[in-house]
Amino acid sequence: MKATATAHPIQGLVKYHGMRDPELRLPYHDSISVCTAPSRTLTTVEFGATDEDVYVIDGEPVEGRGAERIDAVVDHVRALADLDAPVRLESENSFQSNVGFGSSSSGFAAAAMALTEAAGLDLTRPEISTIARRGSSSAARAVTGAFSHLYAGLNDHDCRSERIETELEDDLRIVAALVPSYKETEQAHEEAADSHMFQARMAHIHGQIAEMRDALRSAEFDRAFELAEHDSLSLAATTMTGPAGWVYWQPRTIAVFNAVRALRKEGVPVYFSTDTGASVYVNTTAEYVEEVESAVADCGVETDVWEVGGPAEIRPASDALF
Repeated sequence: MKATATAHPIQGLVKYHGMRDPELRLPYHDSISVCTAPSRTLTTVEFGATDEDVYVIDGEPVEGRGAERIDAVVDHVRALADLDAPVRLESENSFQSNVGFGSSSSGFAAAAMALTEAAGLDLTRPEISTIARRGSSSAARAVTGAFSHLYAGLNDHDCRSERIETELEDDLRIVAALVPSYKETEQAHEEAADSHMFQARMAHIHGQIAEMRDALRSAEFDRAFELAEHDSLSLAATTMTGPAGWVYWQPRTIAVFNAVRALRKEGVPVYFSTDTGASVYVNTTAEYVEEVESAVADCGVETDVWEVGGPAEIRPASDALF
């Protein structure tokens, strides 16, 4: 009744925005992402070890809305396994959370993986992705890992994630440009459909999904990550034109964008991407990563270099957090 799992966070490439069903976290449209490693979340869960549910992330007790989102995942696993035992869940991130680097995706993916193992459920990763999705839609893609596609749908048979095989996995390097700035992703999703840009995004997103899948299948780096860059701009246009007028980008975010475009004029294959946050993913290849990281660091930001991360995994008992 105890298990430990790890998962890598995602970088959205064709990002979802807004939820058709906030309770089941069913998105309006498909989405595609890539997991980033070695950044990861490690989570240990145990049923029946406490008198009530206990959730701890990075040493801090989780309460309020955060606990409610974990409850949605835990309660669904208990229902599937016909259990009523309380859960102790502890989680640690190897990277800074709530700055636009997908901590909720790896967090709920690792939790779903550990919970299903501890509950004795024999499920495939696409099936586990439907459990993780109840905490965060992006977490579904972190379960299947690497480049993954979350299909939109109105039920767990349709709204699940699958991995996309591509030769780009080995050559992709991601320079993470950390721009600390608190963000409110969930509230942005709640009001997405109120933006006058939302229907325009919906009108073209299906074509973007098809283009991205084709670019990944044919291992066309420039095509794939130019699409990701433009999707970031589309997402920002929608969030900025909602009722709250969310503007996540900071001056150093724009500085990184400009540095990337300057490098590209010099012939370097490099593209920026952002989710709902000020931090930037800078996508390039192994050949150019040192040059790209140097240019990004010159913008006055903290950098790290990531590669493509695999699916969520069960870890040995020796890795347990308690």
